[in-house]
Parts: sequence; C-alpha cells; structure tokens
Amino acid sequence: MADLQDERPDAGHVPVGPGSLGAEDIPATTAFSALDRATALLSVHPVADGCNTLVWTLRQSPYHDIDTPDTGVDTDIPRLRAGGVGAQFWSLLTPHAAPAADQVVSDTLEQIDVALALMHRYPDSLCLALSADDLADARNRGRIASFLGPVPGRALIDSLGALRAFHALGVRILAPAGAPWAQEGLTAFGHEVVREANRLSVLLDLAGCSSAAACQLAGASKAPVIISNTAAAALNPHPGNVTDEVLLALHAANGLAMVTFDTARTGDSLHAVADHVEHVRAVAGPDCVGLGAAFGAEPGSPRPSGLTDPSGYPRLIAELLDRGWPESDLALLTWGNAQRVIRDAEFTARAAQHRRTSPS
Repeated sequence: MADLQDERPDAGHVPVGPGSLGAEDIPATTAFSALDRATALLSVHPVADGCNTLVWTLRQSPYHDIDTPDTGVDTDIPRLRAGGVGAQFWSLLTPHAAPAADQVVSDTLEQIDVALALMHRYPDSLCLALSADDLADARNRGRIASFLGPVPGRALIDSLGALRAFHALGVRILAPAGAPWAQEGLTAFGHEVVREANRLSVLLDLAGCSSAAACQLAGASKAPVIISNTAAAALNPHPGNVTDEVLLALHAANGLAMVTFDTARTGDSLHAVADHVEHVRAVAGPDCVGLGAAFGAEPGSPRPSGLTDPSGYPRLIAELLDRGWPESDLALLTWGNAQRVIRDAEFTARAAQHRRTSPS
C-alpha cells in the first residue's frame, strides 16, 4: 500500500527553495517566513479538501462562472489554486433531506449530473478522479482531482444495486447518516452495505452520524472510514462535532477526520480552527487528521476570520508551522492522509474481490 510518502513527483510542480528542493527540504530559517514555507509546502503537498458544497450552489444558481473570481460564491478555480488545493471531494448531499425516498434518489442523480457537468465545463482545471492513481496523476498534470461524494445513504432504498449504480456513475463516497440501516445500530442490510462499499472501494463518510453509529461503522468496515467535515466536540460541543470516543475509533480503524472551517463548529478565528486541528491530531494521531472546509456556499455562511474561502489555506498551514508542526506532519494533513485512505480502500477492495473469485 503505497502512500504519498512513496511518491516523489519530479514534474508538474513549481520548484521551491534553494536548488529546487521539495518543501520538506526547506530549512526553517529566518530567510523564510512561515507563510513562505507554507506556500512552498503546498506546492509539493497540496490540500486534499474533504468537503465542498459548490455542486448544490451551482444547481440553485447555475450562472456562476467559477473560472473567474466571483463574489457571489466562496469557491472558484482561482481561489482553489491560490489556496494550494490539489484535490476536492465534491459533496452531493442536499442541505434539506427530502421526505420521500424517490425524491432522495432524484435529487442525488441531479447532483451527480451537475457535478459531472462541472468537470466537463472546466477540463483544464478539474479532473474527475476515481482512484488514488487519478489523484496523483491530476496533481502531476496541474489539475484539481475531483472525487464525487458523498451521496446520501438514504438513496440506496434497501438496494445494493443502487450502490453499484452510483459507483458506476463515478461516486466514491457514501454518507450513512440518516439512512434507516445506520441509525443507533447497523441493521443486517447495513452490514451488507458496508461489505459492498468495501468491495467497491467506496469510502464511508461518517459525518452526521451519532457517536454510537460512527463507532459501529468504523469497527464494521474493513477499509478506513472518513469524516469529511467535523471539529472537536471536546473544544466545542456542537452536535456536528466529533467526540474523542469517535476519534479513538478512527485511530483504531486507520480512518480520517477532516476539520471544517465553520464558525459555529470551530469558533470565529483561524487560531480556533488550528486548535481543533491540533486536538484531532493529539487524539487520533497525525495519520488520521485532514482538512474538509465545507466551502462552496453563497454569501452569508459565517467563516472564521482568515479562512473565508479556499485561498486561506496557506495561512492555516503557516499558523501550524508557527506552533511547531514538523513539515512531515503537515504533508500528511494536507495530502498524505487522504491519499493513504483512498489507497487503503482500494487495497481492501482488491482483497475482497480476490476472495470472491478464488476457488473454494
């Protein structure tokens, strides 16, 4: 299971530092400010952001052109590039769950259609990604790798065929929260969903799950699970934040908790967000923390100062450098942990498929 640390890309990146060395080779001297070092590090280890809701925004307001800066939305390609974003998980959830199951399916298919149209509209900047290799390839070609998902678990309607159909459309992440098969305890069908998701290399996103359900899902899955946007409940007991119990379960499952930039969940400053990142790292470990800002909204969504759009990522990395984070841990935070989770899920899928095809 190769991860980012095994990759040494030598093309497609702007040289950084003396002698065009990688960001990990840049000395922490007074010749470089923390922001300089952060920018250099992101040129080699860009951000793999776990959550952006732009697809829903574009569905409601299709006139947005994200190839140019647009004050009507907080995400566009120039700001993604300015922030060093190299991969983006595009959420296919809707802000309000439809009451009827067939409407959930219809909404999900429409979200997928909008997301795929987004890839086709900006082919020089966005690239549909289906695997960890696609992630690395897009980075090396100077494009933003785009993963589709999560889709809501309710959209399965007790059908593994629906999960396989979503996978065929390019979806690689499933959110069990709200599904009848993943409430306080997994049902028999819920266990089947977990096994099939593992076989297909579809990541389970536990955002919005209760602590009990999240721990059970993390334990049931043979592949790592993620929480695409969250913060530390120990610092702020917001219902969307993750408890230390769940962080420990993620650590045991080699999963990934991705910290959001949401004032209600983190606090109203860059420093508060950094506190949440540090808490997740302290409890779950440096291999289990990532970033999932949940940008993609139109104006009006409160954001921490300094992190109002994706261009703020270098400032957060600079803050963590000032707090003494080694650049190796920052490389895991921004890119390496997401790359590893996707690769591990693919390894689990290959193993499951091998077992199915092996003679008894």
